[in-house]
Amino acid sequence: MAAAKAPATPATLALTAAGIGFGVHQYSHDPGSDLSFGLEAAAALGVDPAAVFKTLMVRVSGLTRHGGLTVALVPVAESLDLKAVARALGQKKAALASPADAQRSSGYVTGGISPVGQRTPLPTLIDESAETLHAVYVSGGRRGFDVSLAPADLVSITDARFAPIAAIHPAGR
Repeated sequence: MAAAKAPATPATLALTAAGIGFGVHQYSHDPGSDLSFGLEAAAALGVDPAAVFKTLMVRVSGLTRHGGLTVALVPVAESLDLKAVARALGQKKAALASPADAQRSSGYVTGGISPVGQRTPLPTLIDESAETLHAVYVSGGRRGFDVSLAPADLVSITDARFAPIAAIHPAGR
């Protein structure tokens, strides 16, 4: 995947500096949409929601660095299992971080938080379902802009690891 005409965001600058190939996917964000940012992206880009990952900021009790903040990525149609996040980090409790804390730590606005190029690099977990995909789509650092890249490249640039952190719904994944 080659980066062609990528908007200059901390995410695209970090990917380019690391020599990681990525796809550029822009769409018109509809502020009046009833869809979540991630589901809106999947629909606008015509991509399976299982390949589009939302970036969530989580505060994990017991972790002292960076106020316990952690980045968790799950498919946009799934929910995050907070207990699984805590377990994956050897802790007992986790809660979603406030939008203000997420924005302050990442340097991005809610709905456009990228796991790449964050102001403060944080421990990062990616749901294990990403391992089976050819490419994953994540926010490129602003609303209406996603980048696609190989899951292994996402792990490399964010120093992440795969873990079973998506909530399993009764209908399965």
